[in-house]
Amino acid sequence: MWTHPSWQGRLLPHPLPPGERLRSYATWCNAVEGNTTFYATPAKSTVETWAEQVSPDFRFVVKLPKPITHERRLTGIDDPLRAFLEAIEPLGPRAHALWVQLPGSFAPTDLGTLAGFLRRLPSAYSYAVEVRHRAFFDDPRSAQLLERILTTAGAEWVPFDTTAFFQSPPTSDAERDAWTKKPRVPRRSSALTDRPIVRYLGRDATDRTVEGWQPWLDTVTDWLREGRSPTVFIHTPDNADALTLARRFHADVRSRLPELAPLPDPLPTEPLTLF
Repeated sequence: MWTHPSWQGRLLPHPLPPGERLRSYATWCNAVEGNTTFYATPAKSTVETWAEQVSPDFRFVVKLPKPITHERRLTGIDDPLRAFLEAIEPLGPRAHALWVQLPGSFAPTDLGTLAGFLRRLPSAYSYAVEVRHRAFFDDPRSAQLLERILTTAGAEWVPFDTTAFFQSPPTSDAERDAWTKKPRVPRRSSALTDRPIVRYLGRDATDRTVEGWQPWLDTVTDWLREGRSPTVFIHTPDNADALTLARRFHADVRSRLPELAPLPDPLPTEPLTLF
């Protein structure tokens, strides 16, 4: 995400060499979704450059590759899993969670496979699972079984809150594209671990996005008061203003919880001058 085209030169300095882009992003936000790892396992040397650009307390939530979760559906995955874990090893403590995003067809009947997969994972990492099958949201028994499996493994259930997005029909190309691709499931706001993770999708209009995240302000504030360490990712259909919106969400939580540490000051997009 730190190379998002619409941020370059507008929110982040441009041009920047690849080895400096994440460093600039980290002055805006202290966490990032590692979504590119879904499409290809990066070279270990590439991950080393990521680690070098951020502090040890920066958070990567890194998605497992598609061959593991979607193509092989968590079975027969020893080789790609081993390659992935070796590649991300340089992140060290920055690997806040490994993100197991499952396809919409991964149903309650597949939970035995998920339980077996989670049991085999190394304890050096924390894990977060995102499900999209409606039964996990509509059928209490399926939800309880999933929670039991995740709790036993010490893994988190990642909600992807699209409720605000689907409240009314799309009005732009970016919204129309997201309308066909994003899951339409109810909001879920229960934490299973001390590291809850929230993914929120708003609309093109900032006021609609801010209105939609209001329920999360109380939830996240309560988690912090309970001693949990939540991570919240703010999205819009085109993500053009995701950085400023993420900081606004953080500021809204901080207004309720002043002891929450502030985010860093972003780097200027233009060099500083005397005049």
